[in-house]
Amino acid sequence: MSETNPPSVPPAPAQPPDVHLPPPLPPQRGGCATAFMALFGVLLLLPGLCALLFGLGVLSESKTDPSILFLILLGLAVCFAGVMLIRAAIKGDR
Repeated sequence: MSETNPPSVPPAPAQPPDVHLPPPLPPQRGGCATAFMALFGVLLLLPGLCALLFGLGVLSESKTDPSILFLILLGLAVCFAGVMLIRAAIKGDR
């Protein structure tokens, strides 16, 4: 028993055209998260303000302690983190 017709092979599916779709947008951040980021950023500005006030007082003295200068720099670094957090809250996911 021989078959004269080989089994039919389904044709290959047509390939979709090469379309460049834009990447999907990331999910939007909620308003509550933005408010908490801005509020926490404002709270982080307070150590920077204290560091500026104490830094001006320490620099006016003739004798400065290196540990006090380290704490002033740490306060300014925390203030910078607060500024960046407020900037990220205002700017959003752009």
